[in-house]
Amino acid sequence: MIDPGGPSGHILDRARARGVDKITLIVNTHSHVDHTAGNQDMQQATGAPIAIHEAEAPALANPSYAMLAMFGAQASPPAAVILKDGDKITFGKESVQVIHTPGHTLGGICLYWQGYVITGDTLFVGGVGRTDLPGGSFAVLQASIRNRLFTLPDDTVVLPGHNYGSTPTSTIGREKTENVFV
Repeated sequence: MIDPGGPSGHILDRARARGVDKITLIVNTHSHVDHTAGNQDMQQATGAPIAIHEAEAPALANPSYAMLAMFGAQASPPAAVILKDGDKITFGKESVQVIHTPGHTLGGICLYWQGYVITGDTLFVGGVGRTDLPGGSFAVLQASIRNRLFTLPDDTVVLPGHNYGSTPTSTIGREKTENVFV
């Protein structure tokens, strides 16, 4: 499960409808509450541990209570699995590679597997994640995108953490040529 941003019931119903019968790991691409608000509920429902990048684990363990209140969310349990750049997360016969992409936050990650990259709030369709919150840096975010994501094959499908663009998904090739922020 990646970035459960809300109550687990609806998310688990959708997973089951797609043939997923067991959640073994909850992965957060970063610690912002809109990506972690469902961690506690999801963990209670599945028993799955929470995973986050090593540079992001302190922020997950010490959330902004103002942000929690603004979203009406509860704090996440701490991560039990600490991820590093290059780690592989295996599930079934598949595995995804962790790509550390700081800039939106200190420990932001993307998840890559053949033909797809989940970009959290690092890269959107035609946009990028905000950099005005603690741990954010526009220069670092641009470098992460150029040096880490734009080295992936051009036909890699971009699956962003939010549907803010003209389409829900994109490709690395399209973002290289059309994304004005990079």
